[in-house]
Amino acid sequence: QVQLVESGGGSVQAGGSQSLSCGVSGTASNSHVFTVNTAKWYRQAPGKAREWVALMTPHGPSNVRESVRGRFTISADDTSNMMYLQMNNLKPEDTAVYFCNVEIQMKPYWGPGTQVTVSS
Repeated sequence: QVQLVESGGGSVQAGGSQSLSCGVSGTASNSHVFTVNTAKWYRQAPGKAREWVALMTPHGPSNVRESVRGRFTISADDTSNMMYLQMNNLKPEDTAVYFCNVEIQMKPYWGPGTQVTVSS
C-alpha cells in the first residue's frame, strides 16, 4: 500500500525558512516514483479550501503558485522516493497544513499533512 508521510513542519517567525520533506513508500520494489509521476505540494489554511502550492513533473519543469514564487522551491530525489519543499522568506499568510501528493496509476495519494505556523 502506497503511503506518503510529511515531516519538517513547525513554528517559525516571518522572514524565516522551513524545509518540508515527504517520503513515499509501499511502491513496487526498485520503482522510482518521480521518474513517471508528478510530485505536488498543497496546503490548507484554517477555514479555507486546500490549494495547490507547487509541482514538479517527471524530467520536466517545476512550477509554484504566484503567491510563493521566488520564495518556495520544490524538488525530488528519485533514488530515495523523497520530495521536498524549501520555503524561504515565510509570511504569516503561509500558515497552513502542508500536504504532499503524488498520483500513481491515476490514483492520488496524500500524506497526513504537517503544520507550518508563521508568526509575525
